[in-house]
Amino acid sequence: MRILLVEDDRSLGEGIRTALRRAAYSVDWLHDGKAALAALHGEEFDLVVLDLGLPHLDGLDVIRAARRAGSATPILVLSARERASDRTLGLDVGADDYLGKPFDTGEFLARVRALLRRSAGLTKPTIVVGQLELDPSRLSVSWHGRNVDLPRREFALLRSLMESPGRVMSREALQQRLYGWDEDVASNAIDVHIHHIRKKLPPTLIRTVRGVGFSLDENAAGTLP
Repeated sequence: MRILLVEDDRSLGEGIRTALRRAAYSVDWLHDGKAALAALHGEEFDLVVLDLGLPHLDGLDVIRAARRAGSATPILVLSARERASDRTLGLDVGADDYLGKPFDTGEFLARVRALLRRSAGLTKPTIVVGQLELDPSRLSVSWHGRNVDLPRREFALLRSLMESPGRVMSREALQQRLYGWDEDVASNAIDVHIHHIRKKLPPTLIRTVRGVGFSLDENAAGTLP
C-alpha cells in the first residue's frame, strides 16, 4: 500500500512516516500543499494523510482541487483545528476521515486500515484467500492456521497480491507499493522478495507471468516447507 503523507512539521512527519513504515506501508512524504496536489495529479496512491495548515496551499484547498479533478483517493486529515465546525468543513469538502492533533498512534493506524479496507471493498479486518489469511493490524500471516513469519516488505508484497487474487501485477506496480521515493531499490528487489516468500509458503501460491509480473493463485494447495 502506497501512502502520501503531507505534513510540514518535520518532527511529527518523521514520527508518522516511521509508524506507517513499521506497519508495512510505503510512504512518500511532502511538506507543502502545492507539491501534494502535483503528486496527486501525476501519480497513484492508496491513501493521503493530510495536514491542513500547509505552506503554499492550505490542506482544504488541496482536497477541493483533488476532488474537482476527479481523484477518489481516500484522504485522512490530521489537524490541530479541532472545533466541530472545522471537522464538518473538512469532511464536507471531500475528506474521508478527520483526526485531531495530538492523536494516539494506535487509533491513527486503525483509521488508516479502515479507510484502506473500505477503499478496497473489503468488509472484514483480515484478508482471506483460500487457506491463506493475512491480518493487517497484527502484521500476521497464516496458512491452514499455522503462522508464517514475514518481514515487513514481504508482508506488504503478499498483501498487495492478496487484495486482488488472480490479477497480474507488474514488478513496477509492486515496487511502488513497497518503496518510497527516498529509498534505494535494487533492480531485482521484487524477485528477491518473491523468492523468499516462496521458501516460506507453498511455492505454487505466487505465479510468475513471464514478461508481465506476478499473481496470487487463489486455488493453490500444498503444505508449508
